[in-house]
Amino acid sequence: MRKDAPVSHRPSVVIILAAGEGTRMKSATPKVLHTIAGRSLLGHVVEAAAATEPEHLMVVVGHGRDQVVAHLAEIAPWVLTVVQEEQHGTGHAVRIALADLAARGADLGGGPVVVLTGDTPLLTGPTVVQLVESHAGQGAMATMLTADLEDPTGYGRIVRDADGSVIAIVEHRDATADQLEIAEINSGMYAFDAQRLTESLAAVTRQNVQGEEYLTDVIAIMRGDAQPVSATVVDDPTEILGVNDRVQLAEAGAIMRDRINVHWMVEGVTIADPGSTWIDVDVEIAADVTLAPQTVLRGPTTIETGAQIGPGTTLISCEVGADAEVRHTWAELAVIGARATVGPFTYLRPGTTLGADTKAGAYVEIKNSQIGDGAKVPHLSYVGDAEVGEGTNIGAATVVVNYDGQDKHRTVIGRDVRIGSDTMLVAPVTIGDGAYTAAGSVITDDVPPGALGVGRGKQRNIRGWVERRRAGSASAEAARAAGDASDRVSPNDDQEV
Repeated sequence: MRKDAPVSHRPSVVIILAAGEGTRMKSATPKVLHTIAGRSLLGHVVEAAAATEPEHLMVVVGHGRDQVVAHLAEIAPWVLTVVQEEQHGTGHAVRIALADLAARGADLGGGPVVVLTGDTPLLTGPTVVQLVESHAGQGAMATMLTADLEDPTGYGRIVRDADGSVIAIVEHRDATADQLEIAEINSGMYAFDAQRLTESLAAVTRQNVQGEEYLTDVIAIMRGDAQPVSATVVDDPTEILGVNDRVQLAEAGAIMRDRINVHWMVEGVTIADPGSTWIDVDVEIAADVTLAPQTVLRGPTTIETGAQIGPGTTLISCEVGADAEVRHTWAELAVIGARATVGPFTYLRPGTTLGADTKAGAYVEIKNSQIGDGAKVPHLSYVGDAEVGEGTNIGAATVVVNYDGQDKHRTVIGRDVRIGSDTMLVAPVTIGDGAYTAAGSVITDDVPPGALGVGRGKQRNIRGWVERRRAGSASAEAARAAGDASDRVSPNDDQEV
């Protein structure tokens, strides 16, 4: 697990609550599996929790459990899961998690139990560490993570006594006029003494309108038993924002975008328009990279120093070398070499590797191909399942015909080759080093090194065809107006059959 901040008090367990249905998302996808910045909502919380280096990390699953469990197995196989068959509240979820851990023989006698919510993707590792350290430092039986909001309407207020200890959590509808002036609200995330939590959960009932067990009742029980309860205020209140619908998903995404962009600008990356630049959390960017407007960097993309990306460019899980220039391009699982130029309007598909000083120009598509150092595919071409040698130039409108309707075949083009414009290379075929192909050729056989490959029929001119077959048309009138030019005989002239 990645360590984001120093940890002196490791939790016995971090429990992440992720069993809710999330009906307001109106989606077949479980709410916690929706994504921002290239990571699921739950994945962000797992990452934050891992910063505390807990003995155990457990996720309570329910709605869409199979999808959630499969996702966790992919992103964090060390995480334990427990199923909340029926959702009877947050207290119930924590109770069954602790029971499951006990059945596994886990020892919870060491550090605290931390409870987080799976739909708070803006939560950070340092904040969870802060919660744990504050809990230990104040000697509390329970510590709440709270936030000061400019508009706390609708949230439960944190009521403290003169020494700062928490007296109660008062719901908005039950608050007095004075309590409504309180800006500090409960996030629903806590650190507990494990023994006191277990004892208090046993005393929680479902005697409420919803018929559920609430963790807030644990706080009330502890206060009633004169147990110390504290709260730590998060520095950035956006960290505790939950996602319940698509509107909040977009809002959280925008906050994450801004947070990521600020980080990279501080690290020396120029971002011309941060509002239109979206960077996933797994992207790595060197200093002195420039990102033009409408740039999207997704997945584990890496960009080396001096590269210029955008405008209008999306890179998905790509590697970009130093001083490369990529404009108006969509690229996925591609490698772009140092000083390469790509675009505009270029499509690099998975398996594409562009060497140093290469060019993939306007309206070029390349798929599963290796383009050697200094080679160029300047415009209007398709290169698929091919190897192109160093210094080779691919003429405009060239197509590597890699598919025969059933199977894909590979084309090998040597170094310093010149492929004439509008050449069709019908795979499998090999073009030797230093060879040429004539413009307009269909190459179906290998071309030896240094040879000129020609695959086209002889041109015929059928004189007078337009005036005979398109009489009265604008073309016929233009031909007639050309006068004597139509009387000159070309070696390619032929009579209409």
